[in-house]
Amino acid sequence: MRTDPADTGGLFIGRRPGTGPTRFRVPPKPGSPARQRVDGYLADVLMGAMAVLSLLCWGPIPLASLWVGSEVDYLSGRVFLGIVVALLSLFPLLFGILMLLRRLDNAWILVRRAAGHDQRRGVMTRIFATTAFLCGAGFTFWFLVIHGPGSMITPGGGETPPWPG
Repeated sequence: MRTDPADTGGLFIGRRPGTGPTRFRVPPKPGSPARQRVDGYLADVLMGAMAVLSLLCWGPIPLASLWVGSEVDYLSGRVFLGIVVALLSLFPLLFGILMLLRRLDNAWILVRRAAGHDQRRGVMTRIFATTAFLCGAGFTFWFLVIHGPGSMITPGGGETPPWPG
């Protein structure tokens, strides 16, 4: 009885045509130990590239989009146009990075399989969530400890104003 959602495509009624698991008449031969080691290193490189690209989504790409928007605002003198250009440059960059991350994740799964691991799921969501947490924690530390929200009693961040005269 086939009721496992992994076998039926997520439903308990059957599988869509063409989405069944790949079955080989003869299982493919694993690579040599040296080749598997090289594939393991390549998987590590791909994972590092995914981590770097994920970090770009939380800092440099939004800052670059804001910079482009500020330049458009400065050159045109229209704040609304600068905001629109910043948003129109932000979304294609972020979604382009996410598309690239997805392709790297699929390549990572294939390389991990070639390295001799039974890899069925990708690592992109874990990397993206980890970078989001780390960047959020870093920003919170910077905002609360390094920069500080300032004093509500004395405006100006607690600085003593110079004596007049």
